[in-house]
Amino acid sequence: MAISAAQVKELREKTGVGFMDCKSALAEVDGDLEKAIDILRTRGQARAAKRSGRSTGQGVVGSYIHTGGQVGVLVEVGCESDFVARTDEFQALVREIAMHIAAASPAYGTRAEVPEADVEREKSIFRAQFKDSNKPPVVVDKIVEGKLNSYYQQIVLLDQPSIRDPKTSIGDLVTEAIAKMGENITITRFERFKIGEAPD
Repeated sequence: MAISAAQVKELREKTGVGFMDCKSALAEVDGDLEKAIDILRTRGQARAAKRSGRSTGQGVVGSYIHTGGQVGVLVEVGCESDFVARTDEFQALVREIAMHIAAASPAYGTRAEVPEADVEREKSIFRAQFKDSNKPPVVVDKIVEGKLNSYYQQIVLLDQPSIRDPKTSIGDLVTEAIAKMGENITITRFERFKIGEAPD
């Protein structure tokens, strides 16, 4: 099936991926736009995984002050080069992350930062809810795992659904940015300030 320039243009607008990659993905799935998006996302995640070990010594500290001045955020987002740090695309990503932090108030950046004692406490609470349910242990384990994922989505920045697009997590946004910009990107640290709230 011949892939038209209009189809490639539409896919590029939706994904931000290069012309040839879009054309190739569309050709693989006979022009099916949604399947092509899935292919590009999978490839992007694979590329991002390869770059995840690279040092992110460059980047920017972004800020966001919510209307009214009651909530403010500082966030440090790292990348590999000063060139990428200065691009409009990277700056927009930093701003979006800062706005998300202001709205969603995550407590931690990654799952690894959540204290093990807190995780174990949550697990024990979830297990206690099914103590008398007669469900097999394997089923209870799966339910606990699901509830734990929901817990992480409430408190961990990378797990939280984006306020702009709840179907996409902040981790997905970063992964997509890594694929588009060709460099490793990390959210190094952040701080959220709210009038009247004492620091942790």
